[in-house]
Amino acid sequence: MNRQEKNIPLKPTIDNLAKAIFIVNKHAKTATNPKFLYLLKRKSLEKLLTEGKAKKEGLHFSRNPKNSQQQSDVLVSAGEYFFHMPPSKDDFNELQHLGTLNQSYRNPKAYISLSQAKSLLQSYVGLKEDDTQFQQRNQKRGYQKPVFKKLGESYR
Repeated sequence: MNRQEKNIPLKPTIDNLAKAIFIVNKHAKTATNPKFLYLLKRKSLEKLLTEGKAKKEGLHFSRNPKNSQQQSDVLVSAGEYFFHMPPSKDDFNELQHLGTLNQSYRNPKAYISLSQAKSLLQSYVGLKEDDTQFQQRNQKRGYQKPVFKKLGESYR
């Protein structure tokens, strides 16, 4: 793929949207601001579901449950890709439980840059990243030199 093809905005087809969600989800796991990427993924999947372009397949036991022994996630298919998202109360009544996640299945590889995937999903959902909030939060923390006191002295 040459440099000019990378700058061409993607059309919001089901396949391109699924690839973009895959890329955003992949990068969210190691991102400095994962909340926005997960929000973008969730909003995109919800919109695909309401438009009938994606389908809820069933429930899976979560691999990494938070505070409970077991937790379930909704398995959503969009194009050739499968994603997990948090379930609603209705999902437990309406969807079949598929048991544990099949570790042998992998989504197809996608070759889209993160910035291209984000811009496609942001234009599709109509969501903007608030960079100023993230920057202000980091500036407030700042760097403080460690304070060393003699043994027995108070830190206050």
